[in-house]
Amino acid sequence: MTWFMVAVVVVVAAAGLLRWRRPAWYWLTFGVLVATVRVLVRYASVMDACGLTVPPSRWRLALARVANRPVPESRVPRILRLRPTRTGLVLRLKLRPGQDAFDVSASTDRLRHSFGMYGVTSREVRSGVVEVRMTGYDVLKQVQMPAKVDPAPMRVPVALREDGSVHYRDYRAVPHGLTLGATESGKSVYQRNLVAGLAPMDVALVGIDCKQGVELFPLARRFSALADNPDTALELLEALVSHMEEVYQLIRAEQRISVAVPDAEIAADIWDLPDDIRPVPVVVLVDEVAELALFASKDEEKRRDRIITALARLAQLGRAAGIYLEICGQRFGSELGKGITMLRAQLTGRTAHRVNDETSANMAFGDISPDAVLAAIQIPAETRGIAIAGDSTGGWHRIRAPHTSLRQAVNTCNKYADRTPDVPALAAYRPVTGSLPSARVPLSKTAPATA
Repeated sequence: MTWFMVAVVVVVAAAGLLRWRRPAWYWLTFGVLVATVRVLVRYASVMDACGLTVPPSRWRLALARVANRPVPESRVPRILRLRPTRTGLVLRLKLRPGQDAFDVSASTDRLRHSFGMYGVTSREVRSGVVEVRMTGYDVLKQVQMPAKVDPAPMRVPVALREDGSVHYRDYRAVPHGLTLGATESGKSVYQRNLVAGLAPMDVALVGIDCKQGVELFPLARRFSALADNPDTALELLEALVSHMEEVYQLIRAEQRISVAVPDAEIAADIWDLPDDIRPVPVVVLVDEVAELALFASKDEEKRRDRIITALARLAQLGRAAGIYLEICGQRFGSELGKGITMLRAQLTGRTAHRVNDETSANMAFGDISPDAVLAAIQIPAETRGIAIAGDSTGGWHRIRAPHTSLRQAVNTCNKYADRTPDVPALAAYRPVTGSLPSARVPLSKTAPATA
């Protein structure tokens, strides 16, 4: 008995230490079994307490009266499947007649307390079937991306959602995106993860970094074109517009419109073209969009109007030509001038890190979901990397990208530098990857010599 008690104490101490220091390990060793038993034992009582039951049907009541039996109990949603994952449990429920998926969604906070889980979210799989995802620990505290993700063209795993699933940036489903975030909010780390995820793919990366290139030029070996000031950015964007027009001419030449060709084989974008003639897709990353929209003179105003016009044309027409926009900025509001709201309307994917004002959150999610606006302005300053991701469907998720240092992103871009395609229309803007010239003017004062 003494050795048995010692073993029990050791196991309990090990479980407590793992839960404190390595919650993911604790969940895989002890937590998943305890949580599964707790959910199965408490399921009926929790559903009844949360109001997720329906009264017995009339024929069951009539049968009980005829047989002189007790009145049957209320019925709970039927469990179709209970599947453990590396971060929690996935519970798939079959709703009873009269129940709605909104009833389960409104009860997620009560289910979290009742089942003793860290977080609970729900979504409707199909009519009458709801999937409840429960997380056993804070998966966003220390993000660990799964070793295996679903491979797909132009689909990049960039972050982890609060329910433990992977958040993808799918350019073919959501062509253009807007990423907002204040200083030290984690926006640059999110952008590095995006570039590192695109580096192994057959895609041309085009960067516009008006901070003299300090964010994107270290990754220059994987970029087909880079601009570090508004003047060069204007020329680059207009070159992209010309490239887009050439791609459309190629699509028209290869459209194969005839009576004998099936509808599915008629080319309407680059992905319908044969592989041997398909132009390489282009992802345009704008690091700070406000620098392109601000002006202080008449000449700069004319340049600004041309830049915004080119961006709006690329956003409206670029998808079929394989040109995708990724607009980033600290501030995005209507005070940036005309054309900004029109550009915003074309940016389907929205991601907002911590912002300093409610107006920026409204520009990101005001036309999508008021709940997402509230969640974005409530992100605390000490939780860098936490962001709210939403799209035009009204759904939104809390996400966090794994920390990727600039050195890690540079190493990834250097590793796949041989995959950088040569786009003839952008050849003039191909970055020089040699050593940069030293600064001519020192930025620090020399201390005077003392006798």
